[in-house]
Amino acid sequence: MSGKVLVTGVAGFIGSHLARRLVGRGTEVLGVDSFTDYYPREQKEANLRGLRGEALFDLVEADLATADLGPILEGVGSVCHLAAQAGVRASWGESFSIYLDCNVLPTQRLLEAVKETELGRFVYASSSSVYGETRDLPMREDGRTCPVSPYGVTKLAAEHLAVLYHRNYGVPTVSLRYFTVYGPGQRPDMAFHRFIRAALSGTPITVYGNGEQTRDFTFVEDIVEGTIRALDGGPPGEVLNVGGGSRVTLNEAISAIEEEVGRPIDRRYEETARGDVTDTLADTSKVQSELGFRPQTPLREGLRRECEWMRNLIG
Repeated sequence: MSGKVLVTGVAGFIGSHLARRLVGRGTEVLGVDSFTDYYPREQKEANLRGLRGEALFDLVEADLATADLGPILEGVGSVCHLAAQAGVRASWGESFSIYLDCNVLPTQRLLEAVKETELGRFVYASSSSVYGETRDLPMREDGRTCPVSPYGVTKLAAEHLAVLYHRNYGVPTVSLRYFTVYGPGQRPDMAFHRFIRAALSGTPITVYGNGEQTRDFTFVEDIVEGTIRALDGGPPGEVLNVGGGSRVTLNEAISAIEEEVGRPIDRRYEETARGDVTDTLADTSKVQSELGFRPQTPLREGLRRECEWMRNLIG
């Protein structure tokens, strides 16, 4: 990549990791975040610790759905669009308008704003949620996409926008379908964060469903590596899976956390949540071929590192 990189959602879990990695390798980063109240600003500010004050990092607090994008994009050579309203379970009902305003509209506005510019890459952070419920595993980029949550619908809509702007205006978009990202800095609503906190504090956890559903867990540093490779030269107009190759059941993951923490977790099983799928597993042959990407972090190593972070977080 060349020039400054715009990282949207920079105060978030993945965005902050990505910005630190880019700055660490000498890349100028402009971070944008609206600091929505989906989870406490305090954690987002903690995510930015170490970035604030860096000569190569600048932060703009702005809502991409309404902000004047011209000044923000001035001097930008590439865009990594991570900003989004997260959460499958929270996307139902009246909250859906928030997902439209945070996930679809900003993507269209950014693509519209860069369509006449000389951009290196526009990397869009999509999600495995676009696949929905399927027994056709592993999930392949050319497979059926049928989201089972409003959140997944908005991520797929934004992904389609990226493809449209590539085909019609030549915007060099690359969409990355992330699979269940975890690691230090994880959002407080995410499963591993909740489970590890409960294990450390001796409180019960809620498991939706019977715990035998599987996920392709991906460590955040592997996600960042795949994203940077896409920024450096991902195939324009393409969609790529980025998965960790650590597919286990939720029960197995909880057991691994118990072993890491050294105490049992009181599990309370409840009805499967609307919008949750039974299994995910990424076919990563395309991202390996196109970007030379292979995940490097086994699940147990990643869990050890997240547990260490959680111990420091809660004291």
